[in-house]
Amino acid sequence: MSTALPLLPPADWRDFLALTKPRVMTLVVFTGLCGMLAAPVGVHPVIGFTAILCIALGAGAAGALNQWYEADIDAVMKRTAKRPLPGGRMDRQAALHFGVGLAAFSVILMGLAVNLAAAAILTVSILFYVLIYTVWLKRRTPQNIVIGGAAGAFPPLIGWAAATGEVAMLPVLLFALVFLWTPPHFWALALFIESDYAKAGVPMLPVVAGERVTRRQVGLYTIPMALVAIAPWPLGLTGAFYGVAATVLTGVFAVLAARVAFGANTPAMKPEKRLFAYSIIYLFVIFGALVADRWLA
Repeated sequence: MSTALPLLPPADWRDFLALTKPRVMTLVVFTGLCGMLAAPVGVHPVIGFTAILCIALGAGAAGALNQWYEADIDAVMKRTAKRPLPGGRMDRQAALHFGVGLAAFSVILMGLAVNLAAAAILTVSILFYVLIYTVWLKRRTPQNIVIGGAAGAFPPLIGWAAATGEVAMLPVLLFALVFLWTPPHFWALALFIESDYAKAGVPMLPVVAGERVTRRQVGLYTIPMALVAIAPWPLGLTGAFYGVAATVLTGVFAVLAARVAFGANTPAMKPEKRLFAYSIIYLFVIFGALVADRWLA
């Protein structure tokens, strides 16, 4: 009797696009673009476009490799069950080859067309997301989001390095901002889809430590995030426009986080959903304010 697995039909281009997690990629590309535009030197449009394209391709590669490795988890979670691999629309080998090829191409293109510093940071960001977060941390520790948050914090560094060929204090603070933003952002999500993570056996903080501890951590991580968000202004790295915008935006974030931190689970989970939704808007607007501040200066 043959034990060969049935062959899947060729995947549609939309499935390959879905592998790249385009909604997540949008935020990654935007923060990378803002890091580049906030740099103190101009960038040739072709070089700038190439750098942003490489960031997008690198992020897409990381997303594809993440889905390749986590196909079993995605299959049992309601939020991810319709992705190409658990949905049976793509062969896992195709996803692996696509992710590896995209990653290699993005790094090589960045190194040849932009500079080696940006290519090196892009390489680290892809490897960190795939090996450190996806393979090592996610299934082993509730600190997966805390440490793994660094993976999504690299784009501002890459954008700045693409423009200048080096790293400075401002992009390091932007890295820290995204790094500290990630836990309250994801734990807000985890609170209202806790059952999904529990079903998949992923040790997210609400699953292993309970919702009370998770709420407290949301509040605690918001404090250093707020300080880092506002820090570029008093340090003289930005002007008043960014400083005022960051203060107001972060104040709203802190209020929403406090409602989650001192709240309790309800069927509607409105405070948690509001914090999660606002956290995405927050990052877009605060990075946009950074670029506007640079142009005004």
